[in-house]
Amino acid sequence: MTLLVVGSVAFDSVQTPFGKKEKVLGGSANFFSMAASLLTNVQLVGVVGEDFPREHVEFLKGRNIDVSGLEHVPGKTFHWSGKYDFNLNEAHTLDTQLNVFATFSPKLPEAFKKPDHLFLANIDPVLQLNVLEQVQRPKLVALDTMNYWISGKREALLKVLKHVDLLFVNDAEARQLSGEHNVVKAGSAIRKMGPKTVIIKRGEYGALMLEQGHAFYSPAYPLEDVFDPTGAGDTFAGGVMGSLDRWGGLTPETARQSMVVGAVLASYVVEDFSFDRIRSVTLQDVQKRYADLRGFTDFKDLPTED
Repeated sequence: MTLLVVGSVAFDSVQTPFGKKEKVLGGSANFFSMAASLLTNVQLVGVVGEDFPREHVEFLKGRNIDVSGLEHVPGKTFHWSGKYDFNLNEAHTLDTQLNVFATFSPKLPEAFKKPDHLFLANIDPVLQLNVLEQVQRPKLVALDTMNYWISGKREALLKVLKHVDLLFVNDAEARQLSGEHNVVKAGSAIRKMGPKTVIIKRGEYGALMLEQGHAFYSPAYPLEDVFDPTGAGDTFAGGVMGSLDRWGGLTPETARQSMVVGAVLASYVVEDFSFDRIRSVTLQDVQKRYADLRGFTDFKDLPTED
């Protein structure tokens, strides 16, 4: 099976109450790929500038990620700077330098045009539509978006949603897109726009999946130390999509399992900056935390009264 991701490859400069890092490896496509590559073969499409170190490329290749769709063009790589207060659920953007990402137009290698599963990371919905026009219809198309596109490119976003099976959004984005305050009603309204399944990411409070006649809630893995939540949502999505690509299509059972895998992988990435923690994680580590999380949420029926 193959999983294609199209999104940003970037440098991140991050400040949290627990430390600071300058120009470390980041970007939605990278966080997604790192998680998914533990589970399946990943094809990555993105763009970087002349300042992108060769060691980063080799690092990605060493993680079972096919980077032949990574364009190298003149200019500087996308650079995001942000900070977090003790409320680690909310990032405060300090600076965004799009650089070569500003003119990014995805061009898929021929070998990338027949993926089993496709993840359209958080990029302009016009570009997401462009990718869909280049691929033979995958078994599953998933998409992520953000408030900027919901307000600024709503018409294009609504168009691309008609071709999407699974949508990832956070609770604020779900409310903004749907016009509904209640997230359950929001998910139902979004499903009428096209996606059969909506997964609403809620940070440290877990994630909620809504389908026709079916719902599932996955808690986040409880941690004592959280250093940097940057990329946690993309890592979660990588775990979900990597699981679906490895163990089967989207069914109620596989969806539940994949969401827990996503929660586990997200728990690793937030334990340090960039990929410093998750780079050493193995599939056996994931299976261990998966079992732990299942145990945390296991409970029996109430006893019946005579």
